[in-house]
Amino acid sequence: MSAPSHAPDQVEDTGPAKEGWVAAERSLRQIAWQRFRRDKVAMAGAVVVVLLIAMALLAPLLTRLFGFPPNEFHQDLMDPLTGGALNDPANPTSGIDPWGGMSWTHLLGLEPVTGRDMFSRIVYGAQISLLVAFGATVLCVVIGTVLGIVAGYFGGWVDTVISRAMDIFLAFPLLLFAIALAGVIPDGAFGLQGNGLRVALLIFIIGFFNWPYIGRIVRGQTLTLKEREFVEAARSLGAGNGHILFRELLPNLVTPILVYSTLLIPTNIIFEASLSFLGVGINPPTPSWGGMLSNSLDYYTTSPHYVIIPGLAIFITVLAFNLFGDGLRDAFDPRSSD
Repeated sequence: MSAPSHAPDQVEDTGPAKEGWVAAERSLRQIAWQRFRRDKVAMAGAVVVVLLIAMALLAPLLTRLFGFPPNEFHQDLMDPLTGGALNDPANPTSGIDPWGGMSWTHLLGLEPVTGRDMFSRIVYGAQISLLVAFGATVLCVVIGTVLGIVAGYFGGWVDTVISRAMDIFLAFPLLLFAIALAGVIPDGAFGLQGNGLRVALLIFIIGFFNWPYIGRIVRGQTLTLKEREFVEAARSLGAGNGHILFRELLPNLVTPILVYSTLLIPTNIIFEASLSFLGVGINPPTPSWGGMLSNSLDYYTTSPHYVIIPGLAIFITVLAFNLFGDGLRDAFDPRSSD
């Protein structure tokens, strides 16, 4: 009689091993969550991030409940000479309100000259900032992850070509190119018009030219992971390159990609605000935090709130995302103490 085959036993043994691997993965996630939850500063940043996202998503509802349409003028509440909000709109000689017209009706005051509601414009400005930041981050992460994992896994001339492309993009004067490109693109192109085109253009510029940063991180991690036993095991079982890249390596790269993405979002917010401040971002009258800061320079002596409020919005948003990202990085760091 011939010896019995042991193939079924080998197949059955992979089940518990895989279950153990999944359990270990869940355990690592639980440990990371426990570390993150103990970090009160990171938790505070996460709460602020959630509130900011909710504010942007619920902008129309918040505007109806607590403000006015963002482009509705209230020039009858403003001093025609200085452009500041009047202490008493019924009395044009009552002087300028040092608080910029803040009241229960206008929670954050009024925009100089036009009298537009600052609360509504800040809330709608959050939509633009977060949309551009998240869109650019997704584009950057997709390009950087794909090219980084391909370069690290295949090596050779593929790695050389992609690495040199990274060096070229990193040396590119991104801000100058963004100003030039945004300035020459007409209001209608590629089937888009107006601010829809502007948002798409900002997402493309910021995301496409920032991918080498995450590409280098993914490439370095891939160079280490491809020598691990689970990759060799998959290759010995006949797995193709596509399976190894996206079913074996990519799941192990999720953590560094996630952490880097949360740290990249605030950078993109600042970049979008900078372009809008320089006049090549979102077209008025659509609210934009950078555009509001740019317009406030002529009124910082009579209406200082017009400078402070959008500046604080950018500061709080960037700080919250940075604290959240730092907390995630520490939570997933295996060298961190429990």
